[in-house]
Amino acid sequence: MNSTILFTILSLSSLGVLSGIILFFIAKKFHVEEDPRIDDVEGVLPGANCGGCGYPGCRKFAEVCVQSKELEGLFCPVGGNNCMTDVAKILGIEVIEKAAMTAVVRCNGSYQNRPRTNVYDGTTWCKIVHNLYSGETGCSYGCMGLGDCVKSCKFDAIYISEETGLPVIDQDKCVACGACVKACPRKLIELRLKGKANRRIFVACSNPEKGGLARKVCKAACIGCGKCVKVCPFDAIEMKGPLAYIDFNKCKLCRKCVLECPTGAIHEINFPPKKSKPQPDPSGVAEKIENKDSSA
Repeated sequence: MNSTILFTILSLSSLGVLSGIILFFIAKKFHVEEDPRIDDVEGVLPGANCGGCGYPGCRKFAEVCVQSKELEGLFCPVGGNNCMTDVAKILGIEVIEKAAMTAVVRCNGSYQNRPRTNVYDGTTWCKIVHNLYSGETGCSYGCMGLGDCVKSCKFDAIYISEETGLPVIDQDKCVACGACVKACPRKLIELRLKGKANRRIFVACSNPEKGGLARKVCKAACIGCGKCVKVCPFDAIEMKGPLAYIDFNKCKLCRKCVLECPTGAIHEINFPPKKSKPQPDPSGVAEKIENKDSSA
């Protein structure tokens, strides 16, 4: 009996030692020397691991930077230009400064503009509700206000306004990581240039229905009248179906489109108050389009 136990112990011990020796030689044979600059690059990154750079974590981003011959297309939104300058110094290559970006919400369907037609009582995830339910209003393209964007933000840069029921972006905290953009199932959040003096102009509507139908469910909907396109001196606005879209790379922030929009669908951020309020649309474009689409 004792000899059997002893033999078993010796056999297992020998097998363990042999396995260890084999693993040692395998590790030696397949060992890959890691570039020490990866640690250096990772050290200057913010360590947020938010995925805003397009890679799963800061470590992976550091590896890609070290392996690349140039930094074009590589950018850490959290660290910004200063961080990328430090990365470039470590790698001994040049980096082109990138304009600061921020998130905007392309929906103005507040409680006032988009009346509720029913009361929802269920799961509090936009992604799930979007696939099962059109929403509490007549617009099935607007914000549901359940806060998937808020839950996705690691920087506490978004909150849902109790007054409007819509997400609000804190521009001082937003790092343009894009997490909220990916989280919104209705594609209502977009990254845009922060703009000169932190000013931006954009169309806050994503309803692709015709003008009259869109206006019927939301007072501030884009009705596709095209007046903003005609008044823009920089060719920065185009019609994408019935929706106007402002190209932030072309927009010079002249505000002419804001004054021309008959429904207030175009938003301006961080501008001084207007000297005079925009006059009511003399041609009645919004009402004409609404009546035409309704009769159709």
